[in-house]
Formats: sequence, structure tokens, C-alpha cells
Amino acid sequence: MHVRFIGVGIATALTAMTMVAAADTLPARKAGLWESKTVAAEGNVTARQCIDEKTDQLAQGAFGAGQNCSKRSLVKTSAGYEGATECKIGPISATGKSLITGDFNSKIHMEVDTTLTGMPNSKEPVRRQMVIDATYIGPCEAGQSPGDIIMPDGKIVKMPATAPR
Repeated sequence: MHVRFIGVGIATALTAMTMVAAADTLPARKAGLWESKTVAAEGNVTARQCIDEKTDQLAQGAFGAGQNCSKRSLVKTSAGYEGATECKIGPISATGKSLITGDFNSKIHMEVDTTLTGMPNSKEPVRRQMVIDATYIGPCEAGQSPGDIIMPDGKIVKMPATAPR
């Protein structure tokens, strides 16, 4: 369950960051090692990710893949960005809102509110709320490749590459 939550948390965070509209897009994150602390009713998770420009762009596109979204919007506000999505992921419908603030060089703060309908073994819609605070730590550590997600137990999840490096 803990590993599943981590995956869902990371996917939700990146999906929130990828709500791209024609007019507004999120700034690229500073290349290096980022630590993300996710707080939700299901539990709290801290993970790190080594990113560069290519993997940041890949992350912004990867988690939207496989989703049929009838709505994806991202609007720049005076405080940051407001996003909204309506997507179908297999039999599950997901409606989400997010508020994203930060300078994308040292910190990012996200508040994500998602309602899922059609969840297996659930007759009622499931509401998931989480707060994600990402902080730039510094350069990636020796031996880390851009895209590597370092889980709380030390395991490394390799982000799929679009092309050989």
C-alpha cells in the first residue's frame, strides 16, 4: 500500500504539473536534485528526483499519457497557477484542481484536489487531497541519472527515456 501511494503521489504531482493549456505553461524546474514532500490523508511520502531539462519536459508529458482528457487548463494568476482537468483513465473518471506556486528554481508548492469515480470496489466517488512541497537540494549526486526517482527506502525508479543519451 505504501509503495502504491508513493507512485500515486508522484503521478498526481507530475500530472498536476503537466496541466498544459495553449496559453499558459509552467516554467521549467531548475536542473538538479529535487526533494518532494507529499502530505495526504493516505500518508506522507518524501522522495527525491534528479532532473535535467529533458527529463523535466518528459515528466511534464509522461503522466498525461494514457489519459483521455476532455479538459486540461492551466491559467497564470497573480499568485501562481491554477489548473483543472477532467480525464478518463480506463474505467476511472478523474476531475482535478490544483494551485501551484513557487519560483521553480528553489521551491514549488502544490495543492491538489482530485475526485475519482468508477474506482474498483467503491460505489461512491473518492476524493483525494494532497499538498506537495518540492525543494531544490542541489546538483544530482554521483551515480544518479536525470530522471531517477529515489524512493524513501532508497530504491531508485528509472524514468523511461524517450531516446538513448
